[in-house]
Amino acid sequence: MTTAVNVEIRTDWQGRSLPALVLSASPGADLAAWAGEHAAEVHRLARTAGAVLLRGFAVTGHEDFHAVMRALSPHILDYGERSSPRTMVSKGVYTSTEYPPEERILPHNEQSYTTDWPTRIVFFCDQPPASGGRTPLVDSRGVLRRLGDGVTARFRAEGVRYVRNYLEGISLPWQEAFQTSDRSDVDEYCRRAGITAEWVSEDQLRTAQVRPAIRSHPVTGEETWFNHAHFFHVSSLPQDVSAGLLEALDEEDLPYNTYYGDGGAIKPEVLDRITAAMDAETVAFDWERGDVLVVDNMITAHAREPFEGPRRILTAMSDPISATGGAA
Repeated sequence: MTTAVNVEIRTDWQGRSLPALVLSASPGADLAAWAGEHAAEVHRLARTAGAVLLRGFAVTGHEDFHAVMRALSPHILDYGERSSPRTMVSKGVYTSTEYPPEERILPHNEQSYTTDWPTRIVFFCDQPPASGGRTPLVDSRGVLRRLGDGVTARFRAEGVRYVRNYLEGISLPWQEAFQTSDRSDVDEYCRRAGITAEWVSEDQLRTAQVRPAIRSHPVTGEETWFNHAHFFHVSSLPQDVSAGLLEALDEEDLPYNTYYGDGGAIKPEVLDRITAAMDAETVAFDWERGDVLVVDNMITAHAREPFEGPRRILTAMSDPISATGGAA
């Protein structure tokens, strides 16, 4: 039997509903033990608010964090079909995306371009930065409402076409993205996942896949803007980087790019509308050491601000959902 933990639950923290806050008033409280008894409540809060911040508990490192994940779910996922550099800290626990600190990471719903994606992505603050480095949250339901039929109709009808080239030194090599050095393994994975794979050369793989831009939450039934259409579009990169890539490479060889499902170009004004809708739905909070943030990945997108000083945010994913419906 665990020691009683006094918590305050706020669904209007900082004057807004995202994220909900569970604040421990018991010094040294074991979050894994508390979460094991209250997992259903945590998941309910995450589904309602979009995310829940667990603060004031004693979570002191990756082992504590892994114990919290085990308490919240028996289905902790490995990072497959990778699109960003991360380091595995322990089974199912990874560093957050390892991009330079001066770079901003745009909002995205984790692995929305796959056929099996995590229902939840969970973050743990092991070391808050000296400044910046927040993890902004974006209500994807609100984004969809703001975009309206004028923007979403074609996406709804055709989906998003994702084209990737795995280029050593420019993007993730295919060996890292697919966690294998066997080309036949990649071909089989792509076949099962509905991905067109083309070996342009011995070292260059090009893939293309079409996925829905809008999905319905498996529990609430709410429709949500759930895609990487803006995130992977070449124009989302810093202007000098985007211009440099377009000068050095043919469009078909870009590391990432997105189109409508039929291959048509997504116009700049549409991308601007998506950016504006996301900006309007964005909230953020400052990290504190020991924070654990549980995000409902189908409801809430996440991002990263530039930062200064050492920053260590760990992440784990759980509870896969399959495009065919239900748990993967």
